[in-house]
Amino acid sequence: MQNITLLILAAGMGSRYGGLKQLDQLGPSGETVMDYSVFDAIRAGFDRVVFVIRRDFEEEFHRRIGCRYNNKIKIEYAFQELNDLPGGRTAPADRTKPWGTGHAVYAARRLLDTPFAVINADDFYGRDCYCQLADFLRQPPSGRPVSGCIVSYPLANTLSENGSVSRGICTVSDAGKLLQVVENTKIYRNADGKILSEQPDGSVRELTGQEPTSMNAWGFSAGLVDTLETRFAKFLDLHREEPKSEFYLPGVVDELLRQGEADITALGSRDRWFGVTYREDKPSVEQALRDLVFHGVYPKTLF
Repeated sequence: MQNITLLILAAGMGSRYGGLKQLDQLGPSGETVMDYSVFDAIRAGFDRVVFVIRRDFEEEFHRRIGCRYNNKIKIEYAFQELNDLPGGRTAPADRTKPWGTGHAVYAARRLLDTPFAVINADDFYGRDCYCQLADFLRQPPSGRPVSGCIVSYPLANTLSENGSVSRGICTVSDAGKLLQVVENTKIYRNADGKILSEQPDGSVRELTGQEPTSMNAWGFSAGLVDTLETRFAKFLDLHREEPKSEFYLPGVVDELLRQGEADITALGSRDRWFGVTYREDKPSVEQALRDLVFHGVYPKTLF
């Protein structure tokens, strides 16, 4: 059976949240959201977990998180560092943060020698997401340079009551293939309950809430790695000097789709997504996890 890897992006600063939310204990027995991700991945048949983290909290991360999974699944680490860039490129002197989710996947490139899934450390996806990812990744890849899948969620189920969010809105064909994913960087509900997205040109677009939405739950063939390096180099040549530029993974996928270089199957999860974007989101996530444990979806203690 094909070995498959779960790549967890855990290097984010948590700027809107105000701290390292990846290490917050939100479950009823002190679990982090990542604990549920790893637990579900093991149940779905993943063989290895690779955490992308910052090198400066490697020791604390291993002590508080990684050691929990000893003898449960193989664990490895990759480090997202500001100057780990293709072709000997370096960051501008005034750059203070890494280059986003595409950079995070690039940081793990030497470990991605099997089909792999990508998720965010601070998002709860539900067991069905990992089962669908695992089933897809064990299938033979298509003939395109990049073969993959996305597990999406209805937009209305991914919003925060405490502020705006950034979401990738997907366009899916009748045959279930991803055609496009467009990053909307400011989506929110207004006082009337309408879901609005502020566009780069200053206009405001109203959304239905049923749009398939990327929460960064992807599956890819190992062939993405070489393609990602080439795209990242081109991105840096164009945007290196922009202090807030980010190399978004959904943007890479969208470009590959437009150029006919990727075949991405769109899958929809039957489970509920939830996450902590703002510190004020924390109580609702804690309650949701307690409810899942109460109803027997998860044991009271995972590890």
